Amino acid sequence: MKNIFRAALAAVAFSALTIALPPVAQAELVIDITKPSMEPLPIAIADFGAASPGETGVSGEISQVIRNDLQNSGLFRSLDPNSFITRSPDVAAPPKFADWRVINSQALVTGKTYLESDGRLRVEFRLWDIFAEQQMIGFQFFTSPENSRRVGHMIADAVYERLTGDKGYFDTRVVYVAESGPVTRRTKRLAIMDQDGANASFLTDGRNLVLTPRFSPTNQAISFMSYQGERPRVYIFDLNSGREEVLQGFNGMTFAPRFSPDGNSLVMSMARDGNTDLYLVDLRTRATRRLTSDPSIDTGGSFSPDGSQIVFESDRGGTQQIYVMNADGSNPHRISFGDGRYATPVWSPRGDMIAFTKMLGGTFGIGVMRTNGQGERRLTESFLDEGPSWAPNGRVIMFTRGAPGGNSSIYSVDLTGRNLRRIPTPGAASDPAWSPDLDTSSATN
Repeated sequence: MKNIFRAALAAVAFSALTIALPPVAQAELVIDITKPSMEPLPIAIADFGAASPGETGVSGEISQVIRNDLQNSGLFRSLDPNSFITRSPDVAAPPKFADWRVINSQALVTGKTYLESDGRLRVEFRLWDIFAEQQMIGFQFFTSPENSRRVGHMIADAVYERLTGDKGYFDTRVVYVAESGPVTRRTKRLAIMDQDGANASFLTDGRNLVLTPRFSPTNQAISFMSYQGERPRVYIFDLNSGREEVLQGFNGMTFAPRFSPDGNSLVMSMARDGNTDLYLVDLRTRATRRLTSDPSIDTGGSFSPDGSQIVFESDRGGTQQIYVMNADGSNPHRISFGDGRYATPVWSPRGDMIAFTKMLGGTFGIGVMRTNGQGERRLTESFLDEGPSWAPNGRVIMFTRGAPGGNSSIYSVDLTGRNLRRIPTPGAASDPAWSPDLDTSSATN
């Protein structure tokens, strides 16, 4: 478990590559992701070359990871490699741009892998603007061969950012609840996977039921609720050591934890004496502060990215609605006023929106609204869609989709509501929580 997670976070060093070309008068290729409707950009991801026959499996995997990431984003249309005139163009030379214009490709990714004498894998790639006949970006990466999938995600991130102006979200992980067994006696274990569903592994053994896992901002810890002992309580799971720690000193049931943006505090709910309120816990000193004291159910707290406010759900007005208050508990005010009920609000990492679960007319769906409650839009609707979690760039949401038979799956949808897709998991799955961007602090430019 520990080794698997550390392998996913292995350092990847990178540096820039450039091929100088004469300038061509052409508008810069860019995708406007703010447009309400747009056609996906046709892009060709050429099969990466390999310096030796033993690397062909690695180079092919990297190429396919890039294709899948960009295609799944809904912003790109990855062209079929069988349509390419040149299957593996030389990464060190400009491509024959006419060959790519013929198949209507607007952008091209080329690359090659090399196994260095010290055992490291070197991966070169370049992104080309076909009509402007210019290199847009180029990098080389150094890592261990078993870390090749992560390099593919990082290249997809670089392409996404260069063509959209927004950070990519492919080099990330998702913690979730893996479910198995009969519906009446469900086993629920903490599990973790890449954002595309690959490399899934268990973090807990399933002896105790777990719910609502959430990543820390540093990617080093996960908060969750577990039914260990005599009552449900909040735990912290350390991803480096694999140890679990219960938050002690509370007289009531504690649940629905979520980290503050700096990772030093935790907002959670505690049920005691027939009342449920939000509390703030300082994880360094274990000092606790009560944030709400209304005779109602206040739960599901989520910080704004700057840590100054908390969004939460409450039935203090008679129905389940969304409220926002200052991080010290002052100035609570309702922001949801549409039909139906609202639950599980989550502040976007961009700070501009709040995602939520909407219950209306016997269906559950995922929606978004601005932080003042205006501009509400429903992105999904089904038998049971609930529990949104934002990608770190604030453009995509993962959530749980339940089925009438009891099995649940993880889905994602973008802010247009059109790019809905199922995330593959080994079995039934629920409660996804997206990680922040993985640590690249050890990378060198």
